[in-house]
Amino acid sequence: MVRISVIYGTGMTNLPILCSDFFNSSLVNLRCETEWGNIPLTLISENDFQISFLSRHHSNNDQVTPPHSIEHRGNIYAVASTSPDIIVSINSVGSISSAIRPGNIAITSDIIDFADYSWSFHDIIALHSDRTSLFDSRAVTIISKILDEKQGINVENVVVAQCSGPQFESPAEINALEKLGAEVVNMTLGPESRLISELSIPHVSLVCSSNWAAGRNPRGSEIPINHEEVTNVSSSMENIIIDCINSLVNNYST
Repeated sequence: MVRISVIYGTGMTNLPILCSDFFNSSLVNLRCETEWGNIPLTLISENDFQISFLSRHHSNNDQVTPPHSIEHRGNIYAVASTSPDIIVSINSVGSISSAIRPGNIAITSDIIDFADYSWSFHDIIALHSDRTSLFDSRAVTIISKILDEKQGINVENVVVAQCSGPQFESPAEINALEKLGAEVVNMTLGPESRLISELSIPHVSLVCSSNWAAGRNPRGSEIPINHEEVTNVSSSMENIIIDCINSLVNNYST
């Protein structure tokens, strides 16, 4: 059996239901008790696979937890409790590089993390986890084939800049991030990656371009970023994400 854990966010609200329909498997709602809170998970399970889903922006009410307020330790602890063979992070990003247009899905190779908090499960005695190779090469190979087939382009080796949010970045900040090597910008992948590396669980990151970064819109550098449009563009990529998950179910084995 292959066990896959999926962490999703902006625009991907329907992903567990769509996956349930795709795999013709019932959803089961779970709660994981952690020292950082009670974390909701959704699970589908068959004889040869198990997929768990975590909405990173979950809350105890109908509101969405903003990126700077997410308790990442609780989220990653809950994900790890399902004993995954691979964790799939799905992250909405703003495109800095013209090679990654809104509506495109790319695969992350590295992160430049500007989060203002050093996320760790080890606050008393430090764990110096290695982060030389952050993402699982087998999962990258499997997903690359699907992206090439489904969207006609396959953008690998993407460097993600992690910023804290919740505000979008300024054009000057985007220019600076580009000079440092970033191709897209995000508000959540950095902390998740740090915590997953401490647990030594294989990890792959799919970045879904939902908008041009500030100042990079080819229709005009002063066009503002609209969060509703960001959400809608992210939602349009759910079916390809399901194809990627399905390919991992069929081809990823430990």
